[in-house]
Order: sequence, then C-alpha cells, then structure tokens
Amino acid sequence: MTQRPVVRLGLEKGFDKQRIGVYTPNSTIGESCNRRTRVRPVSKQMSKTMRDTIQQRVGQLAQEGSSCVSFNIRKAARAVTQLYDERMRPFGLRSTQLPILGKTLILEPVTVTRLAEATVTDRTTLTRNLRLLEQQGLIQVDMGHDRREREVRLTDRGREVLAHVYPIWQAVQAEMATRFGSERLARLLAELSALVEIARPR
Repeated sequence: MTQRPVVRLGLEKGFDKQRIGVYTPNSTIGESCNRRTRVRPVSKQMSKTMRDTIQQRVGQLAQEGSSCVSFNIRKAARAVTQLYDERMRPFGLRSTQLPILGKTLILEPVTVTRLAEATVTDRTTLTRNLRLLEQQGLIQVDMGHDRREREVRLTDRGREVLAHVYPIWQAVQAEMATRFGSERLARLLAELSALVEIARPR
C-alpha cells in the first residue's frame, strides 16, 4: 500500500495568534474592545438636573397627595359602603348591588350597556355583579331585541328582596342625614352629581 505524502503548511514555526486574529485573553485588541463597550451605571448617567427635578416632584407629591380628588372620594365611598354593607348583610346583598337592582326596577327591561351608563359602572364590573345577582335568582338576563345586546329584568324574588331591604335602607339614609345634617347632605349629593358629569369622558 502506497502512503500519501504528508503536506506541511509551514505554520508549525513562528505561529503568531495575534497576527491572524485569533482571540487571546491578553491580546491588545480584546482590551481595547472591553474599554470601548464598558457601560456606565445608570445612576452616573443621570444628570444632576434630572436628579434635582425628580427630588422636587417627589417632595411636592408627598405634600399635595392628601388633596387628591380621587383618593378622598374613594376613601369616603369606602367608609359609607362599609356602613351600608353591614346593614344589608342579613339579606345577602352588598351596597354596590343595591343600585343595580334599583336602576333595573326603574328601567326594566334595560340593556347591559344602558345599565352600565346609569350606574356609572364599567361593563366588566357590572357583568360580574349581574352574574352574582342572577345566581341568587334576583334578576333575569335574556337576549334583547338586538341579538348583540342582553336585557336585564327583576325576578319576583328580586322584587321581594327589594321590598324587605327598603326599610333597612331608609333607616341608614335617615341615620346619615341626622349625623351629617340634612341640608348639608343634600348639598353634598348635588355637588357629587355635578362632579360625575364633569368627570365623564367627553
């Protein structure tokens, strides 16, 4: 058997890794690249003016946050809601569900869209409450004349529960008027109605 001659490329001697671009840890090229790509910390990149602006705005927010309209109205709403919820609990109702039943009584049959507008409730929250009321047998939800819409009606059981709840609701209303002041309460309700109107999306 004839052996093939071994061809040598002449690289065994004088093999220069840096000359042909092979990476070596101590190569000058690698050190240069590392220096160019080094990222400065974000805190050092932020200018003094920006840091001063952030500090100033955070300080102002800490001082002015307690006057936030949304926070104060929601705080008052939570306190009042807790009072009504406590009185409605024996009937398995929450104060947030009572307006839905009341508006349904007045407007029935009422579409879900119209009911959401009347109660100033987003459709997701309203749909969740309607499902609970339907499971309790207090309302009936059917397909409307427009098959893309659903219509809500009170059931006989819903009317019966409202009739039982009404005296309790009246008592809480009277308690609020006595403790807060009838005229003062009337002014507050009128102002809240005006606030709702200006806050509605245009």
